[in-house]
This record gives sequence, structure tokens and C-alpha cells, in this order.
Amino acid sequence: MTFPDEQILQRVKNGDEIAFAQIYRHFYSPALKFCTSLLKDRDEAENVTQDVFAKIWDRRQQIKPEYSFQAYLFVSLRNQVFDQFKKYDKDKLLRQQYIDRSLIYADEEVDDREGHLQFLRTAVNALSDKRKKILILNIDEGKSYKEIALLLNISTNTVKNQLIKAKQILRQKVSVAHA
Repeated sequence: MTFPDEQILQRVKNGDEIAFAQIYRHFYSPALKFCTSLLKDRDEAENVTQDVFAKIWDRRQQIKPEYSFQAYLFVSLRNQVFDQFKKYDKDKLLRQQYIDRSLIYADEEVDDREGHLQFLRTAVNALSDKRKKILILNIDEGKSYKEIALLLNISTNTVKNQLIKAKQILRQKVSVAHA
């Protein structure tokens, strides 16, 4: 009989934390290797693997004990990795749009440019200290998520989430100002 059997999966479905811990210990290492092979970043792979196991626990009532748990797990991991890739592409696009806007401002007259720069400085300064620091490290200093996370002693997911929120706030302020 293969692990996990229907009985263990039914126990997980019913909220048995010990049964879930058995599944977690059994599948964590292969799941991490799978994610690392796709992401090429062990820290990010650990985050994805943890996120998927947490989602499985949160959605344990949806587990179908009669089906392959291993297939369910690895499809979930693959989908989460693909979601990460989409977020990376979106972040790259936002960074390029920020750079493009900065170049447009450079071509305008000095007074107008100073007004835009002052507006951006004010908008950036209105961010929380943490978001502002992360944004400056990423955009001005070109530091990666991982470098920022190590520097500030926070997770890469926190860095990513704070950057996304900061950029959303700045986009909203810019769109209101130009409306």
C-alpha cells in the first residue's frame, strides 16, 4: 500500500494534526527539491513549499482520500510556482514602467521635472518607514528581494508584499494627480 493511504488522508480531512504532520514529514523534502528545481532559489522554494502545505491544511476538507495525494500536492506546488513567475513578471513590468516614467520626466523642463520629483518624493515619504526603506533599496540601490530580506532580517515574501503595496500606493497617487 502506498503512503499516504485513504485512512491517513481521511484523518487529515477530519482535522487530525498528527496525521498531517506525518504527511508533511514524508513529502516536505521531495516537494522542496521540486520547487527548487523550478525556481532555482532555495529560499523562495522553501516559502512556496510552506505556503502550499499551509493551503492544503486550510483546505483539508477538499482532500479526496480516494485520489493520489502526491499528484494533488505536486500539481499544487507547480501552480504556486507558476503564480510566483507571474508575480516576478509583473514586478519587472512595474519596475520598467517606473524607469520609463523617470526617463519621460528627464526630457521635460527643469521646473516641471522638479515638480514631478517633489510629488514623487512626497508620495514616497508618505509611505510607512518599512515600505519606504524596501522601495529605496530595491529601486534606487537595485537590491534583490533576497538581499533586502537579509539586510532587514525579514522574509523574501515580506519584501515582495511590501514592494507590491508600496507600488500600488504610488500608482494610485500618480493616477489621482494626473486625473
